[in-house]
Amino acid sequence: MLFGAWPARAELVFFQSGRSLSVKGHHIEGDSLVLTLRGGGEIVCEPSVIARIAPDEVPYPEPEPEEPSGTPPGPEVSSQPDAAALSPYAEIINTAAANQGVDAKLVRAVIQVESAYIASARSRKGAMGLMQLMPDTARRYQVADPYDPKSNIEAGIKHLKSLLERFQLASALAAYNAGEAAVARFRGVPPYPETRDYVSRVLALLR
Repeated sequence: MLFGAWPARAELVFFQSGRSLSVKGHHIEGDSLVLTLRGGGEIVCEPSVIARIAPDEVPYPEPEPEEPSGTPPGPEVSSQPDAAALSPYAEIINTAAANQGVDAKLVRAVIQVESAYIASARSRKGAMGLMQLMPDTARRYQVADPYDPKSNIEAGIKHLKSLLERFQLASALAAYNAGEAAVARFRGVPPYPETRDYVSRVLALLR
């Protein structure tokens, strides 16, 4: 396994599953590998799921400074997940989404932004699995193993549905990212750069 460093360019991460993902960069943290996503955010995964990392031919463009007021423009986002990433979970997503009355395309977009379809992903804040369930959310929906794709997706969709029943789409996505209290406090998408970026990236995948 080759983990080099190419600070001037983006990187291509090749997974053992056969799929690949373009990232801004990576670093080792303890026994884990941290991938910095091109659109923002990080994914922490086990090095064993990665075959190799190589320089991307397309340099990573640094984002322009954020406008002082108004809603910042949506960042560049990756395309819809490739067949190798989606195929193992398509039936789970479609069935669970239909059972809960949630748009499967929305679920796929959330998974793409949350974990890039890495079932073993975990965040620095403790979010786990494909839909990045926080420990409290996993307990609420009685998820024994948050890294089990079926359990994770079913619970994530239930949680997403509960937010969609309470908020408009953008605010529901913000609540999925930052929590319901933050959305209630600001009466909409809170002014957190990470959350606004998250909402923009998910919505862009729905277009």
